[in-house]
Amino acid sequence: MPHTMRHAAAPARTTEQRLVDHVERLGAEHPPIELSSVDFTVHRPAVLAERYGHVLDYMARVELEVDRNVLELVTLLPDPPEVDRRFFADVWQPQEVQHGLILDRLQVQVGRPPATPDLDTVGAKIKVLGMLAHVAAIQDVVRMLYYLTGAATERSAVLAYNLLHRGVTEMGETAVADTVIAPIRRQEPGHFAFYQLSARGLWSELTGWQRWLVRRLRRFSFAPVGANHDGQRADFGEVMATLGIADEPSRFAGEISRVERELLWAREQGLKVPAYVARGFHEAVELAHARARRATG
Repeated sequence: MPHTMRHAAAPARTTEQRLVDHVERLGAEHPPIELSSVDFTVHRPAVLAERYGHVLDYMARVELEVDRNVLELVTLLPDPPEVDRRFFADVWQPQEVQHGLILDRLQVQVGRPPATPDLDTVGAKIKVLGMLAHVAAIQDVVRMLYYLTGAATERSAVLAYNLLHRGVTEMGETAVADTVIAPIRRQEPGHFAFYQLSARGLWSELTGWQRWLVRRLRRFSFAPVGANHDGQRADFGEVMATLGIADEPSRFAGEISRVERELLWAREQGLKVPAYVARGFHEAVELAHARARRATG
């Protein structure tokens, strides 16, 4: 065994224990938010629906679709580390589903139709990749992509909930801000920390060809959270516009891609945003603009 692998063994055990402790703490300190703790009082429901209704719908759909995400993970990771399984099945999924149920109830409360999440479609590409992942070296590549996607998703959520909280507070809808948005955003940083720590630990263990493959696949697989086709990408662009970040998509892209910039692209000095991340957000904004032009044309 190469001496570099021998030296890597001890830090790997330390990282694993840190992850176990982190997941246990998340489960104990942040149980799913109970509906009984939420005050759905809205003083101006029509105004809230007009200003933030589509944001609530997008966020509710994405949060509820974690049920499908877990099906995808079971397909992609046939033999995950126990700490990963514990995180996504016992901690992350119950928390996120409850976020979705609360946001969906809020949007119905203000007069909008409920979200329509896709809860059970697992695409053909994921099934093929899952078959390849039975080879341990490939599964490590897939795990790395999972961690990178999770880190970008959770960082996006933290930023979006912060902006939504500010906007709803400025409207004077304090019950929504304090008992819906604030408790949800409080749980998201712990998810981000799990993905960040996992990504750093696994990246240090990957071989050169595995790192090359991660970089290659990440270029082709990146998409903004919840945006799986052009319609959803346009929806995401509209969310960006409402939250005030459509005018600076590159800045937002830089915030959500910092983990992969640190790991995958550290050798490219001066790179602030991976090109594929910036392109993903710019395309979402352009699709939203195109939709608006069609609606008024």
